[in-house]
Amino acid sequence: MKKELIKIGITQGDINGIGYEVIIKTLLEPHIYEFCIPVIYGSSKVASYHRKALNLEQFQLNSVRNADEALPRKSNIINCIDENVKVELGKSTIIAGEAALMALEKATADLKNNKIQALVTAPVNKDNMQSPHFKFPGHTEYFTHYFDVKESLMFMVSDILKIGLVTNHIPISQVSASITTEKILAKLNLMNNSLMFDFGIRKPRIAVLGLNPHAGDNSLLGVEEKQIIEPAIQKALQNNMLVFGPYGSDGFFGSGNFTKFDGVLAMYHDQGLLPFKTMCFDGGVNFTAGMPVVRTSPAHGTAYEIVGTNVASEASFRSALYMAYDIYNNRRNYKEMTKNPLPVFDKSNVN
Repeated sequence: MKKELIKIGITQGDINGIGYEVIIKTLLEPHIYEFCIPVIYGSSKVASYHRKALNLEQFQLNSVRNADEALPRKSNIINCIDENVKVELGKSTIIAGEAALMALEKATADLKNNKIQALVTAPVNKDNMQSPHFKFPGHTEYFTHYFDVKESLMFMVSDILKIGLVTNHIPISQVSASITTEKILAKLNLMNNSLMFDFGIRKPRIAVLGLNPHAGDNSLLGVEEKQIIEPAIQKALQNNMLVFGPYGSDGFFGSGNFTKFDGVLAMYHDQGLLPFKTMCFDGGVNFTAGMPVVRTSPAHGTAYEIVGTNVASEASFRSALYMAYDIYNNRRNYKEMTKNPLPVFDKSNVN
């Protein structure tokens, strides 16, 4: 059966990072054009600069004014920034942050208006992007605000591990005060729905990690497990979700216990991303679950230290592109079978 081509947007990310390198290397793979029409939001001049620096001049771009003009079997690009923008490989600059934001805003608007069917975002520098128009700690928070969603889930996904976060980009000193039973339950609901409707797992098993060492050791090392986390698990079970825990994170990953579950919910950023990036760095994907649109990104940053050396791996970006296509189709198939909107779109996100 021939796959239906969908338009997948790609933001350029930080023009001084490895974004264009992983984009170009991914789009050099002929199979990509059998399932999607890629539309890069960025700059043909900046792309050409990176192409020459990496000696990848066989890669060709088709410049278009908007996504409607994008052609199949070609890598299309929409110029979103001033063509005279200065590229300084491996450096964080204000200009690079402005360029990343302009591309992101144009792509997000097209995603909202269904000019493209999914979006893959290349890595940005969260610091140099800060401006009156972007006051978010990352892409996840930006998309959550833009699409007016009460809660979303930062979901790190690979074939061997799928781990979501209760809290995202906040200081570690604020984590405990930010965790509530209601928030954990909302994230569990988002994860459960995403595993079913985005990844096709009929009855997912979800593990919940504790906050404190050894999951509090029966409140000896902290009371959050007994007072906040366990009540959320009980409510999830009452809502017919298969949820287990809380587990001490060191033993949970060290023993390989994570392999028994379809998804894992971590309490804070490093608790989840440290094991994920240790095991899945090359092919891992950052997916924003709980959104009415599909957005993925590679599980790495700008990697300024290797820009221009032609050693960056495109594996994670390629996985993000394939996953965006798969999730879009899984959602569409579910809606066609049931003729109902996805429960994951419910802004309350709590049953």
